[in-house]
Amino acid sequence: MASLLLINGPNLGLLGQREPNLYGANTLSEIETQLTDLAKERKHELKCFQSDAEHELVKRIHDVTNEEVELILFNPAAFTHTSIVLRDALLAVKVPFIEIHLSNVAAREDFRKHSYFSDIAVGTISGFGVTSYELALIAAEKFLE
Repeated sequence: MASLLLINGPNLGLLGQREPNLYGANTLSEIETQLTDLAKERKHELKCFQSDAEHELVKRIHDVTNEEVELILFNPAAFTHTSIVLRDALLAVKVPFIEIHLSNVAAREDFRKHSYFSDIAVGTISGFGVTSYELALIAAEKFLE
């Protein structure tokens, strides 16, 4: 049994209403419930956290040092392209993570093609909508075996 943490960044609390053509019709709550259920089916524990505030995301990442989190599933959202502080936090705690994106960021605007996380992540899964989260959970399981 693995202990996993799902962290979602800014604007993802608006899923289901924000640009559904890009991000789908599911709400973040629905995604979290679906992923938590999948984790339970696969005998894993999943905790979920979302914030629009960079400092709250940093604090949550730092908090894993006081927990038994084995791997972080991380959708940094817009912070993907801007946040050195989140990158540094992940490096500091030394917990492996998988970068997740609902949309295919490589097929979008040029500024979205650079990630501050991809080179330090176990891997990146993007472009499959809600299925990106499911694939990340399965990849986490395989990585931790």
